[in-house]
Amino acid sequence: MVRAGLTVVRVTVAGADLADEVGLGQVTMSQVARRLGVRDASLYTHVRGLKDLQGRIALLAADEKSIQIAEATAGRAGRDALVAFANAWRAYAHRHPGRYLATQTPIEIAPELAAQAPGPRRAVALTYGMLRGYGLAEPDLTDAVRLLRSTFHGFVALEAAGGFTHERSPQQSWVRTLDALHALLEHWPAATEGHSS
Repeated sequence: MVRAGLTVVRVTVAGADLADEVGLGQVTMSQVARRLGVRDASLYTHVRGLKDLQGRIALLAADEKSIQIAEATAGRAGRDALVAFANAWRAYAHRHPGRYLATQTPIEIAPELAAQAPGPRRAVALTYGMLRGYGLAEPDLTDAVRLLRSTFHGFVALEAAGGFTHERSPQQSWVRTLDALHALLEHWPAATEGHSS
C-alpha cells in the first residue's frame, strides 16, 4: 500500500481488518504498519499506541454494528424488532469477529474520544427503544437489556469457539432462543419482595 494519505481513520480500519483476520489480541502496531506500507513510527502520528488503537477499533465497531441494527429494525416492533435486532447482532459478529470482540471487551478509551463517538450511545438507545415496545420500564428495562446482551453474546461466543457440537444446528437453536426471549419479554415477571438487594 502507498504511504500517502495516512490518517487516523485508515490506521483504525487497517487495525480492525487485521483484528478480524488474526484476532483482536494478536494485533500489533508493527503488523498494522506493514499492512499500510509504512514504518511503525509513522503510526504514532495518528494513534498513541496499541491501547489507543484498540479503543478506536472498539468505537468503530460499535458504530458499524449499531448502524446495521438500526437499519434492520427500522419500522419494526415487538417480535419482528427483536428478531431483526438479534439477527443483525449475530451477523455482525460472524462477519467481523475481531471488531465484534472489541465491542465486548473492556478497553481503555480516552474520555474525549469516547465522548465524541456516536456508536455506543446509539447502541444503548436502540436496545432500550426496542425493549420499550414490550412495555417495560425501569428497573426491568435495564434487567432486560442485560439479559439480551448476555444471551446474544453468549450464543455468538460459543458458536465462534465451536462450542455447539450437538447434531441440532445452531440456527435452529437460535430461532428457538429468540422465540423464548420474545415470550419472556411479553410476560416479564413482576418483581417480588426480597429479590432486590
